Amino acid sequence: MKKRRLGKSELYVTELGLGCMSIGIEEKTAEKIIHTALAEGINYFDTADLYDFGQNEKMVGQALKDVREQVIIATKAGNRWNQEQTGWSWDPSKAYIKEAVKQSLNRIGTDYIDLYQLHGGTMEDSIEETIEAFEELKDEGFIRYYGISSIRPNVIREYVEKSNIVSVMMQYSLLDRRPEEEVLPHLQANDISVVARGPLAKGLLSERMLEKASQKGYQDYSYEELAEVLPALKESLAFPRTLTEVAFQYNLANPAVASVIAGASSVEQVKNNAKAVRGNPLTNDELAVIKAIAKETYYQDHR
Repeated sequence: MKKRRLGKSELYVTELGLGCMSIGIEEKTAEKIIHTALAEGINYFDTADLYDFGQNEKMVGQALKDVREQVIIATKAGNRWNQEQTGWSWDPSKAYIKEAVKQSLNRIGTDYIDLYQLHGGTMEDSIEETIEAFEELKDEGFIRYYGISSIRPNVIREYVEKSNIVSVMMQYSLLDRRPEEEVLPHLQANDISVVARGPLAKGLLSERMLEKASQKGYQDYSYEELAEVLPALKESLAFPRTLTEVAFQYNLANPAVASVIAGASSVEQVKNNAKAVRGNPLTNDELAVIKAIAKETYYQDHR
């Protein structure tokens, strides 16, 4: 599987990464999913301390322990579970991040984290303090690089200007084109990579299409609009491609994108996603068709 450089870092991530949140809590099933990803050539595994109260990090670390030096493990911090584990609060403080990383390292069973990400962020945060925490962790050798996971243009701009982030994880798909106008060009100009999550738009951009649709629609699309747009995309582009292949290749066509993170709850999903990413890149004509069918959208909030 092809790899792309993550920002200015020395990390080269596969074009498809495994989003580990979906692997579940049954150890054998989770291990099969991760090992299938390895067999498909995937080297990039994304987890978070928030997932399953840290259990997800444990399973990821256990499944990858024999290939630790050959893979890139990304995790996230900033959400603090309450003692009852019934909810969490946002805590991007330096003290909490520096404590959280030790717990993540212990759960994963590793001496370092390849990519440590802030799991959110607001303009009300003490951003300079948060950056200081990540910089210290990097200097101390606990993390190799850091990034943020955010869809807030105002927060992203602050980190681009003030920090040494190498990546921004954000929701992006051909049904959610909000990043295209302002965020992706800005990140590319600053040599910061995008890790795209949600490429299949909650399953809408799969062969199941409207079976996965909510009556409320998706993002700026009503259900009625989805009923028009999805068949139009399939009819215009999918054959002999699958709609999943179209979706992944659309994200990868943007030069700001280093990797597409897709979750999987079965071995078959991993294989199908890998096959889609190995497909042929979209042509300029195909991209033009997509942009004519899928409407251009913009961030309305977080200004």
